[in-house]
Amino acid sequence: MKPLGPDNEHPGYADMLTGEQHVLDLINAVRNGPDWPTSAIIITYDEHGGFWDHVAPPLVDRWGPGSRVPAIVIAPFAKRHYVDHAFYDTTSILALIEHRWKLQPLTSRDADANDLTNAFTFGSGNATLGHGTN
Repeated sequence: MKPLGPDNEHPGYADMLTGEQHVLDLINAVRNGPDWPTSAIIITYDEHGGFWDHVAPPLVDRWGPGSRVPAIVIAPFAKRHYVDHAFYDTTSILALIEHRWKLQPLTSRDADANDLTNAFTFGSGNATLGHGTN
């Protein structure tokens, strides 16, 4: 889901408070829904927010990755108080979906991406993403 207009936090025509409230409303809607026990929310951004990063991005291909951006994982089975230092890019989200549902990668980029499973406690108790087993 990509917010539009005043909800997208872009400078010049949107503000952070409106965008953050929109994200909070979406999180609460999912958390209060019937599928929350088997859901995961991954919040990330398409830009670095204008902050200078002291770490130069590695050269993968002409598309990036670019500057580092934050990602927040919210799920009943997400590791709590965990900071992962593995290398990820936006295709890591796609790689997680492909891995979880045993789907073929769409491109070589997502085939080679780390898949975010480090952020979850799959296999402990009844922790599953989506319906079925892992």
